[in-house]
Amino acid sequence: MLHRLREPAPPRPEQCAFCGRDLPGGHRHLVDVEDRALACACTACGLLFQQPGAAGGRYRTVPDRYLADPERELDQQAWTVLGIPVGTAFLFRSTVMDQLLAFYPGPAGATESELDEQAWQRALGGSRLAAALEPDVEALLVRRTEERVTCFLVPIDICYELVGRLRRCWHGFDGGAEARAELDAFFARLADRARPLPAEVTA
Repeated sequence: MLHRLREPAPPRPEQCAFCGRDLPGGHRHLVDVEDRALACACTACGLLFQQPGAAGGRYRTVPDRYLADPERELDQQAWTVLGIPVGTAFLFRSTVMDQLLAFYPGPAGATESELDEQAWQRALGGSRLAAALEPDVEALLVRRTEERVTCFLVPIDICYELVGRLRRCWHGFDGGAEARAELDAFFARLADRARPLPAEVTA
């Protein structure tokens, strides 16, 4: 008996976690600061949770800014002080935990580690990107290569997007050539998108 082949059904669109509305690609995200989890949101709900005191402050809308500071790039010494054991990490502050955290992408997802406050101050105390960082919803995405240390201030959801991309192509101990190519392309897109921090105003 012959069976008619059916085309696969198109994937269902993601839905707003708050009102159930179907969402387009590139929709906004909110951070549940208590559970440290991302929630998809439509434009209306994203704007609602930007209001002071909405939902008791549990949810915070992820901003959409990408910043770089070409005047003050990180160096190898700062990387050593932070004690990051791998070549790529994202760093942010959790207000619920009152703790600086580092996450390292890898084959199993993102490995979490606490950052020492004193090490943060020694390595990043003079960093304007670190000073501009919004807790819970933004991160410093950093990468070390033989040539330089690259740092961008990015929305936190972009970091988890990178984790997912690397997890799909990771091979071996260090990720392999495919993961390195993915990192190169991802950071190249960030470099194109990031705006430089305004120059400091001197009296």
